[in-house]
Amino acid sequence: MKLALIKLSGKTIDTFTTSDNGLNILNRLKTEYDGIVIVHGGGKLITEWSEKLGHVSTFHEGQRVTCANTIEVVSSVQGGLLNNKMTSYLFTHNIKTIGLNGIDGGLFKAEQLDEKLGYVGKPVQASQVDWILDLIDKGFVPVFSSICADETGQLMNVNADVFSSALAIALNAQTVLFFSDVDGVQLNNKYQNLLTTKEIKSGITSGEISGGMIPKMKSCMELIDKGISKLWIGNDFNDFNEVLKNKKRGTWIVGEKRIAV
Repeated sequence: MKLALIKLSGKTIDTFTTSDNGLNILNRLKTEYDGIVIVHGGGKLITEWSEKLGHVSTFHEGQRVTCANTIEVVSSVQGGLLNNKMTSYLFTHNIKTIGLNGIDGGLFKAEQLDEKLGYVGKPVQASQVDWILDLIDKGFVPVFSSICADETGQLMNVNADVFSSALAIALNAQTVLFFSDVDGVQLNNKYQNLLTTKEIKSGITSGEISGGMIPKMKSCMELIDKGISKLWIGNDFNDFNEVLKNKKRGTWIVGEKRIAV
């Protein structure tokens, strides 16, 4: 089964759900792929809700430091409101969908990433994915929030980019498209149309690649390592056909050597 995974950052969900652009992207991908899976973040709204509740949002290497209060906000906003918003939008436009998270079906167990980050985990596959493939085969578009739980059942905040990587590997997806609020990845003071994993490592070491782009780039390197070679990052919702046709918009990620994408 040829699959494409779309990852939407929290800042792009409104763009995706308030115009025909998101639907056009899905319809375009349906002509080339047997199934589509969506993963969404929620960082922007999580930060806004945290501030309203008097919680300070802090980050370490692009990951949200998550205390007991914060994990409740993350779960409520990302796993609840935003996931429902996504599935409701798709259903009203005649796209069969189902809202899921990393806990459903025992899919992942989250291992604590770093004590400094609190309830932040790395997803480790804990079950087969046949049930997800069955849903896709029946015409559903699964929409995942990246909420997971550890082996004790403690809710864990998993970065949506990291989650997307783990899910794409588990499903053996052929293509992963990261829709963000930036035009692509900046290196040497300009957006790059093509980046190798070697250049990414250098950019992270030098500090040119920083903040929330770090987990995204590390996820891409892991995907490349696992044989998923069609990776894209950008925000071109309006002319996505051109993205796929001429490969000149956004940033395409390739292995150590520069090859055509």
